[in-house]
Amino acid sequence: MQLAPDHISAIVDHAKAEAPNECCGLIAARNGTSERVYQMRNAAASPLRFEVDGLEVQRTLDEIDGEGLEVAAVYHSHTRTDPYPSQTDITFAQGWGPQTLWVIVGLASGEPVIRTYRIDGADVQEL
Repeated sequence: MQLAPDHISAIVDHAKAEAPNECCGLIAARNGTSERVYQMRNAAASPLRFEVDGLEVQRTLDEIDGEGLEVAAVYHSHTRTDPYPSQTDITFAQGWGPQTLWVIVGLASGEPVIRTYRIDGADVQEL
């Protein structure tokens, strides 16, 4: 997926705004290019994990579908660790399938670091 520079900025801004808690959201795309970033609320309000209310997820998925887009990536931040999928992330990714990318913003070093992964079962591949 090609991620537009303004979408990268929006994700980093979201991560900074939610710190010290993790942020989370979805990236919708058309033909392999990001079209929109959907910020979601971290219901866990935690610096260690994110959780999204099922109704919010469904409303967002309905909106993405209604706009003729597809979910290309799930994004979230790690405020205390490197931007590498945790075991919790890997387990959560199973519900989205290997076609959905994972974008993680790391804030632990002070300067945002963004990494993208494909997660297929226990296989984690940085893109």
